[in-house]
Amino acid sequence: MTGPAREVSPSGVLASLGASVLFGFTFLLPPRLLPLDPGQVLAYRIVVTLAVLVPLFTALRVWPEVLAILRRCRRAPHLAAVLVVDAALLGLQLWLFGWAPQSGHGLELSLGYLVLPLVMVLTGAVVYRERLSALRVAAVGTASVGVVAAVVLAGGLSWPTLLVALGLPLYFVSRRAFGLDSTGAQFLELTAMLPFSVVVMTVRPSFGTVTAEPQLVGGLLVLGLVSAGGFTLYLTASRVLPFALFGVLSYVEPVLLVLVALTVLGEPWTWTDSFVYLPICAGLCVLAVEVHREGRRRAVAVLTH
Repeated sequence: MTGPAREVSPSGVLASLGASVLFGFTFLLPPRLLPLDPGQVLAYRIVVTLAVLVPLFTALRVWPEVLAILRRCRRAPHLAAVLVVDAALLGLQLWLFGWAPQSGHGLELSLGYLVLPLVMVLTGAVVYRERLSALRVAAVGTASVGVVAAVVLAGGLSWPTLLVALGLPLYFVSRRAFGLDSTGAQFLELTAMLPFSVVVMTVRPSFGTVTAEPQLVGGLLVLGLVSAGGFTLYLTASRVLPFALFGVLSYVEPVLLVLVALTVLGEPWTWTDSFVYLPICAGLCVLAVEVHREGRRRAVAVLTH
């Protein structure tokens, strides 16, 4: 399963960074949506996100992408099954992102996002035969020091950590392998999750609770808006960036979660945290140098041609 090497896209880098910022903000919302449990939060999130995407797709004229995927599914029915599996993989990640901050497992989730880039870089090298530049190897190696420290300090890898670190690479590999790494496929994945929302809202009705609490209505609307924007940017980055670079850029999100915890939530910084996050930040700085050099190289190539 190999393919042509992908160049570093500045727009792809910006999309990845923007998605990390939005997802970091999303992490603050589930605790503020109590008494809704993680399953109920996910059910509303799916409905609201789709409600936001419908007019957005209309304005941006994205519906032809959706129809193209549906035509492919009609010609090759196995693609519909792949979409359902991809939807389940994505839905599990969305549920986990709501469950962890509500249940006090945010650190384990953050550790999963710290391990994730290393798994994705390895996946890019093994599955897609992507060549790692010296600077990218240095960035991964430096960040790995922080990841190893995080694993040692946490006493091992818990199941939430493993679900993130292994589940998301599987999701992205599946989308690329079957040519479903498009915004249209994203919409169909979310649509495939609608039965889950219907079941949850039927078995554990909470509409009265939501409508009685204005802050819940506002919080769910914000969650839908941020989710739609974050998913669009994230999947755009996954489509245009080399898999390894896309993986390394995923370090931005857990670093942002730490900054949010320190500045917004007022959590203390301990000396052990330095062993985890300073190497990761150093790796990001090395990566920034590579992205800058690649941008200059492309600019020179354009001028000389």
